[in-house]
Amino acid sequence: MSRPAETRIREFHPGEKIFTVFLYAFLLLAAFICAYPLWFTIISSISDADAVYSGAVRWFPTAVTTEAYTLVFRNNEIWMGYFNTIIYTLAGTAFNLLLTIPAAYAMSKKRMLGHGILTAVFLIPMYFGGGLIPTYILMNSLHLLDTRWIMIINGGLSIYNMIVTRTYFQVSIPDSLFEAASIDGSSEIGTFVRIALPLSMPVIAVIALYYASAHWNSYFDAMIYLTSNHLKPLQLVLRRILIENQSAYDKVTAAGDMDVDADYLKDMLHQAHMAVTMKYSLVFIASAPMLCIYPFVQKYFVKGVMIGSVKG
Repeated sequence: MSRPAETRIREFHPGEKIFTVFLYAFLLLAAFICAYPLWFTIISSISDADAVYSGAVRWFPTAVTTEAYTLVFRNNEIWMGYFNTIIYTLAGTAFNLLLTIPAAYAMSKKRMLGHGILTAVFLIPMYFGGGLIPTYILMNSLHLLDTRWIMIINGGLSIYNMIVTRTYFQVSIPDSLFEAASIDGSSEIGTFVRIALPLSMPVIAVIALYYASAHWNSYFDAMIYLTSNHLKPLQLVLRRILIENQSAYDKVTAAGDMDVDADYLKDMLHQAHMAVTMKYSLVFIASAPMLCIYPFVQKYFVKGVMIGSVKG
């Protein structure tokens, strides 16, 4: 007598077992490759500077110390950079969502008058940009240079994010809901606020994470459009500190070829080694906020990245 089909389905052939073992091994290796750089950054930032420079730090911290973080946070520009970046990230992300979500909702309506023309209007800037110099001239004519507004409203709408959000509205929310709301007398704005927005939290969370991450890590726009130190974001401040630390290391290298006092040279060498450790602390400082935010939006992120993959 043959066994039930359900029992036969649960059996694994030797080839499937081998494939499963290799699959888990590959996933563990991929997880290690992704996690180890972050782990190495953390342990290097709290280890002795000389041990980090000599390569003695591999898997665990050596002679744990917070000297690197003390030196970093002693700089008042770090706190000002944090303050500016938080403002740019919060205000910029809110402005991005204010433009992206309504535009995506409108573009999800294929029966809208001029839908094809508007699609072309959105797609052309996605592939063809005006260039840095014309953009700079435009921002100068709008009197946005060296102001906080340039970091908030510049690049307010990402066409890619708008297309992802539009796809969510078309795939994940049944048209019958919108039709029922229209029959009940709801206006288009009322339908958007009462139905579309509450049901689109997964994609809103994902798009907000994309925008927030872009604002948090942005430094090129600040380097081009900002000149006042009190307006510069964290990433630009960290970049300047890294350049200064590299200059300190170059001075040590030059002093090694000169006849200088041994204690002075030792002190300069320690400062150069500390500059290497400070690089790791700066990387962790810049990454920590995004790492803290991600777990809270992970459940939405998993849903949002699968937009359009399967419709059931």
